[in-house]
Amino acid sequence: EVTGPLVVIDKDPTTGEIIRIDCTKLGTGAWSIPSQVEHLKFETKADFILAIETASLFQRLVHHRYYEKANAILISMSGVPTRACRRFIRRLADEHKLPVLAFTDGDPYGYCNIYRTLKVGSGQSAHINKFFCVPQARYLGVTPDDIETYKLQDATHPLEEVDIKRAKDALKNDPFIKHHKEWQNALSKMIEMKVRVEQQAFAKHGLNFVLETYLPDKIK
Repeated sequence: EVTGPLVVIDKDPTTGEIIRIDCTKLGTGAWSIPSQVEHLKFETKADFILAIETASLFQRLVHHRYYEKANAILISMSGVPTRACRRFIRRLADEHKLPVLAFTDGDPYGYCNIYRTLKVGSGQSAHINKFFCVPQARYLGVTPDDIETYKLQDATHPLEEVDIKRAKDALKNDPFIKHHKEWQNALSKMIEMKVRVEQQAFAKHGLNFVLETYLPDKIK
């Protein structure tokens, strides 16, 4: 799903009529990314794209029209982003030279499955990954360091066995993680802290803390 300062130019498949979708005029809703995105054209004056893991946080940002304040296109990944979602972000970012920031939960799944798939594609489709990945994507949060910086210690959850296994597995076997010292440090720190943190954790400081304080801080 997409919202923010973006006009998507689509075509009616039967009549060929041009359809312009203004993603700022959808009220509290958003536009669903179709399964075929190659034919779409874009008009935007946004500064960047913010790709968000959870639908609930995406909805909160849409409700408060955060995209106006940040001049950003907001995209909900709803977990691991689909090929169509990744291709949409890639084309939009390439054609309008937009930075892409990823915002996921602070856990091994958010790092090693969601962000990693967005940035480098999925293991199953290595031969076509160059079309379905967003190499310019950069990770915004939530990081293990954020737990300390934003005093989220009492809003964390214990790491489960599956989290620890996923993190250790990535450190040992994932070429992407092995190539990036920062990710090795983040995963090692998470294993050491024995906790994970969700995007919703910032609500302990007030419901709007994430959009009024955390995101502007991190984006800066």
